[in-house]
Amino acid sequence: MSETIITIKDLRKHFPVKNIWGTDIALVKALDGVNLKIESGKTFGIVGESGCGKTTLMRTLLRLVESTSGSVVLSNELTKDNYSSNKLEELTNDELRSFRRQIGVVFQDPMGALNPRMLIKDIVSEPLVIHGKTDNVRERVIELLENVGLGEEHLYRYPHEFSGGQRQRIVIARALALDPKILVLDEPTSALDVSVQAQILNLLNDLQEKYNLTYIFISHDLSVIEYMCDRLAVMYLGKVVEEANTEELFSNPQHPYTKALLSATPNFGKDKEKIMILGDVPSPITYLDESKAKLATEITEQERLEIEAIEEKDIPGFKRTDYIFRSSLNEALPLKKVANEHYARVK
Repeated sequence: MSETIITIKDLRKHFPVKNIWGTDIALVKALDGVNLKIESGKTFGIVGESGCGKTTLMRTLLRLVESTSGSVVLSNELTKDNYSSNKLEELTNDELRSFRRQIGVVFQDPMGALNPRMLIKDIVSEPLVIHGKTDNVRERVIELLENVGLGEEHLYRYPHEFSGGQRQRIVIARALALDPKILVLDEPTSALDVSVQAQILNLLNDLQEKYNLTYIFISHDLSVIEYMCDRLAVMYLGKVVEEANTEELFSNPQHPYTKALLSATPNFGKDKEKIMILGDVPSPITYLDESKAKLATEITEQERLEIEAIEEKDIPGFKRTDYIFRSSLNEALPLKKVANEHYARVK
């Protein structure tokens, strides 16, 4: 069994919601008690719908944002007993800088991650220059490019001269510049077409085997997750609702949300029951004042009833589809058609 390289304990990140006077009235719980263990040399997947907290978790692991509470515990493989603490949140600025050398990041949009005004040789060598590793830079850059299927002939080109797949290879080369132990991959193939996706995923597998890398793979694409990951966590509204080995989770999901997520994926040639989650989507917002929470709930329910109540009878002087009738107040409310047969109340 592989050793644990990072342990996440009850990690929370709350963002304040302010009123017009700048007073905190509520909290958005982007991360709400996340517990995970990431094994060395393996690929750990994090999957969930947009807004569930995947990217916030990544940013917290890099300490690009400070956690509200909880802890990220680093193994000796990362600290080498050279840090004052094995907890990420307790590292000094110099220790944090050293720690970040051991983590590379590959972002979703390769074009957005590359400076369009810089040559490829400067883009790939930038981490080396920043961290003072300036010996034999040119040779090191060529080596990195060759590792991802490019070469010396690409040194003096700009990002716009490459295809999407080639740009992502450049981003991967830059992420490997400092010989990291961990790569955080945030939707690394979502901006690529399917054939190029396969090339990048196979490249990542080859690099992992060659350098014994640990991957934290963030995605909403279940087919990619199934192909890449050894273990998987499913997130929903800032919480991990299920965690298991990938094969086990796909063959025998336990949580209703996981079952619904898997049932939503296309499965050509097989009849598969579509699982629907009924009811309103829960809000990630927690009000600091219970009376305000109650008021917000009452307003939401009132608005819902208003939109539902399309009155069947005619209102003198108005078209039936232009108005809804709020029976509780015996008044007509103007509607605006926003899409097909959907309407919104005009304020």
